[in-house]
Amino acid sequence: MKTGINKELDLLFTHYPSLKVCEESILAAYQMLCNCYANKGLIMVCGNGGSAADSEHIVGELMKGFKTKRPLSHEQGLRIKNAFPDDAEFLIDNLQQAIPAISLVSQTSISTAFCNDVKAEMLFAQLVMGYGNSGDILIALSTTGNSKNVVNACKVAKAFGIQTIALTGQKVSKLSEICDVAIRVPAQEVFRVQELHLPVYHALCAMLEANVFGKSSFKK
Repeated sequence: MKTGINKELDLLFTHYPSLKVCEESILAAYQMLCNCYANKGLIMVCGNGGSAADSEHIVGELMKGFKTKRPLSHEQGLRIKNAFPDDAEFLIDNLQQAIPAISLVSQTSISTAFCNDVKAEMLFAQLVMGYGNSGDILIALSTTGNSKNVVNACKVAKAFGIQTIALTGQKVSKLSEICDVAIRVPAQEVFRVQELHLPVYHALCAMLEANVFGKSSFKK
């Protein structure tokens, strides 16, 4: 019987056969994400424009149930019961386990202040400095692979022991050269690259969820 991880890969390559060329890098990224979660690390995500929306999308899939139910563990439930016995049932029924992740694109106050007072192309790098620790991961999305603010964030991440995963287009780029793993989807036009990024990160989120929370709900 295939594992949830293998099923998700089969699903990805069945619907997007052109992405088969990215299998090795997708699996490498998946393993990094599993290790990050196991070591209680944080997943940070950044990108510009459509890739900024993708950053939010990725975090949304990680921080709550995606394809698998994520009820609280027995220990988590007990802690809530001990703290608030009268409200415990409601709280437990309406909470889900999360894979810790944060989008660096949505923090309006620090973003506007830093871009105005310091340097816009260093914003994501500053947020990586503030949030990141050795053992965390930065997922960097850029259709060209050369976005200055995203590249700078990866440079800072690398300097401080934070692993980096790039989602880019087909061409060799600054991100593909400096990141630990680069998933270079087989497209070059901006909108085509973005179209292929979505099924890749959906597969990664589903694979990680299946690993952490049990069998994937995907059925053929």
